Amino acid sequence: MAVKSKSEDASVVDPAPAVNFAAEAGAKGIEQTVAALKDGMAQATAGMEKTQAKVKEGMEKAMKTAEEFVAFGQGNLEAVMKAGQIWAAGLQDLSKQVAATAQGNYEESMATFKALTSVKSLKDAIDLQTGFARAAIEKTLAESGKLTDASIKLTEQTLAPLTARVTLAVEKFAKPV
Repeated sequence: MAVKSKSEDASVVDPAPAVNFAAEAGAKGIEQTVAALKDGMAQATAGMEKTQAKVKEGMEKAMKTAEEFVAFGQGNLEAVMKAGQIWAAGLQDLSKQVAATAQGNYEESMATFKALTSVKSLKDAIDLQTGFARAAIEKTLAESGKLTDASIKLTEQTLAPLTARVTLAVEKFAKPV
């Protein structure tokens, strides 16, 4: 049997402390990893909840905006319809006024023609025709002024609902978000 010297015995190291240290370090590493995973999962869950809340908020805003646009478009359509009704009614009134003027002019022309058939001299015929022409011109100028005023008023009334919608659009959509 061979005899070992003391120096050979001192080189043998007990592996137990190293194994215990490695096991403790491994256990601590696993605990830290598990804790980090739990923390990461909690942060991810919180982040997902925040994202979901923001997406929900964004969708609600988009839906509200879409509803506002639909309502605004409906208001625009109603304004166009009202303007069309005003224009049609006003045009009908203007047509009645023109027809009444034409009827009056026709009746005056017929009365003048009848009067011309019974004149005794050329001078009376010229005087009658001159008076008729002067009256017709004066009446035409007066009626055209009335028609012009009525047309301008009709235009203003027809554009009023449309102008109101434009004003509303400027007020509603020109303000910063």
